[in-house]
Order: sequence, then C-alpha cells, then structure tokens
Amino acid sequence: MTGHDTKQRTPGGTGWIGALVTSAEGVYGLIVVAGVIVVSSDLGDATTADVVLSATATLLVFFAAHVYAAVLSWLTTVHDEGRDLGTAVRHGLRDSAGMLLVGVLPVLALCLGMVGIVRATDAVWLALGVDVLLLGLLGWFIATIRTSQIWVRLGSALVTAAFGGALILLKAAVHH
Repeated sequence: MTGHDTKQRTPGGTGWIGALVTSAEGVYGLIVVAGVIVVSSDLGDATTADVVLSATATLLVFFAAHVYAAVLSWLTTVHDEGRDLGTAVRHGLRDSAGMLLVGVLPVLALCLGMVGIVRATDAVWLALGVDVLLLGLLGWFIATIRTSQIWVRLGSALVTAAFGGALILLKAAVHH
C-alpha cells in the first residue's frame, strides 16, 4: 500500500495529517532516528549537537532515498501517457512525508538538550521516549484503518512501540 492509498483510507478523513498518522514511512523514520540517537549518543565525545546533526542528516538521507525510490517505482508502474518526472516527484514527496515530519519530533526533543533546557543525557532519553510514544501512536492509528477491535489496536500499538523499546534496551545495555 502506498502513502497515497493510505491517505484515502484514513480513519480521520483524507487530509495530510490523517495520512501521516497512518504512515508506514513514519514508523520507519522513527526507528531510523532512534537507532541513530542510540549509536551517536554512545560515542565517547559526542555532544548533543553532534547527536542532533547525526539524527537530522541520517533522517534527511533516508527521506531523500525514499523519495527517489518512490519516484522510480511510480514511473515504472504508471502505465499512462501522462506520466512525467514532476508528477512522479510530487508522488514521491507525498509518499515519503510521514518519514520526515514524524521523525523530526524526537530530534526536536534532542534540541532541548542542545540549547540547555534539559541536561544532554536527559534530552537523549526524552527523545527516545518521544520516539517510542510516537511509534505506539502510529501503531494504534494504522490498526484503526483495519479494525475497530480495541485488542488488535492495542496489540499493534505495543508491537510498533516495541521496536523503539528494543533500541532503548540496547542503549541501556551499552551503559552497563
């Protein structure tokens, strides 16, 4: 299912926010960001600014790669004479927006440590907590498309959040 298909089946309507809260790309973006935060924050001399830069740069590269892959995929699967590069790029950007927009929220939490609002180590843990919370919410909303059963929605939220939780456990294990 592409981001475009998801947008049409959103529980809250057909708007772009509805598409983001049911975005498989958003799940992937959050997992990428959490992984980069875990790895880059565990480097001995990394500052919070280094972690923010690493997470942002990685998210942008993955976003660009996802847009590029979506453009190529769209160009090879659309079989009408009206297909053009501009339309393909718009499709790729729309299909990949969830990755970038949802993935930036944990980075913003990291910025609290960079500007001194919270301690650097607390900012890392806050960003990872935001990441897991967002993963759980995305899991819930994605399940809402398919079912009204509360247990399935909760299970989806827990499984999706568990990906971020696994990265947090990895971070905790590295510190012990």
